[in-house]
Amino acid sequence: MPSLWDELNEKVSAFYKLGNYSKAIKFAQQALQVAEQTFGPNHPSVATSLNNLAGIYKAMGEYSDAEPLYERALVIRKKAFGPDHPTVADSLNNLGVLYKTQGDYFEAESMHKQALAIREKSLGPDHIDVAISLNNLAVLYDSWRKLPEAEELHKRSLTIIEKKYGPNHPNVATSLNNLAGIYKTQGMYEKAEPLYKRALAIRERVNGANHPSVAIVLRNIATMYKRAGRLEEAAKLKERARKIEAKNR
Repeated sequence: MPSLWDELNEKVSAFYKLGNYSKAIKFAQQALQVAEQTFGPNHPSVATSLNNLAGIYKAMGEYSDAEPLYERALVIRKKAFGPDHPTVADSLNNLGVLYKTQGDYFEAESMHKQALAIREKSLGPDHIDVAISLNNLAVLYDSWRKLPEAEELHKRSLTIIEKKYGPNHPNVATSLNNLAGIYKTQGMYEKAEPLYKRALAIRERVNGANHPSVAIVLRNIATMYKRAGRLEEAAKLKERARKIEAKNR
């Protein structure tokens, strides 16, 4: 039989998915209080509740409210599981994403590198969580314009994802799109184009030709074509993307 804490967490998840953040926060705060009273202030379940509440604040853009919650969750998990446990890496990853969103790239890099090292050590180099850390660090380097570093990390992430899910999975398409973006930024259109086209084919096959994810890739290809002077092709793809977006409003 589910506990009160479990029931509250289910409500948190339901309202979060609906985008009703005010109710999600209400139940997340209640879940945190129940966890502290039931398990004690340093129990892993308290860290889970802290993490859930912080995630809602982050989604709302309330970063100053999210940060101390993520930090407290990290402290609890280190104490409960030791510094090299995968759940510690999860907390470090959450902080890394938060710091990146705030533009604090140095702190974000530190968090993501620590998370990556823990995941490689505890889960093995080919685990999907390692791919997530590689991707997050790559996205950070892309924003930071450390493009050679971003390229290598995206390649490693793509290899793991393809091995895990096969060549035609939506996550493969996302990874291909990310790597293509690195090449596009550097003007390496001959490397970017086949990756974008493969990502587009996967998303069309999996999600359908009129899915919003298809429009994203179409716009990315259109931008690349425009930069390469292929204006007519760019215009056609941009118009197709616009029609897809209009259908999905």
